[in-house]
Amino acid sequence: PAGSAPANYPKAKLWLANTETGVTALYKVCTHLGCLYNWRDLEDKFVCPCHGSQFSAQGEYLQGPAPRSLDRFVVQAVDPNSGEVLAESTDGSPLLLPDNPDALLKVDTGKRIQGKAHA
Repeated sequence: PAGSAPANYPKAKLWLANTETGVTALYKVCTHLGCLYNWRDLEDKFVCPCHGSQFSAQGEYLQGPAPRSLDRFVVQAVDPNSGEVLAESTDGSPLLLPDNPDALLKVDTGKRIQGKAHA
């Protein structure tokens, strides 16, 4: 459900975050020096244990030495019967889920979108 803690998929090196703005698939590697960051429930954000970079549930840069927000993957909602793509986010923005409760979520880990640089 929207607003719940992000789901960890360690084998795919991604976090799946479901926020009010939609679903985002975040690459699990910090944009600073490549450490694996973690979700902190009590703080409601991602924190890298190596040098302290912090990111929102949507992967947006909050603070620390990271040069940009977290990298993301292309996400699709697909009809399980027809294979039709019902919705897609090709630019890394959150994907609003369609009203089809049976829709499957597909993450293309081969299509990584670089996070936005911060000032």
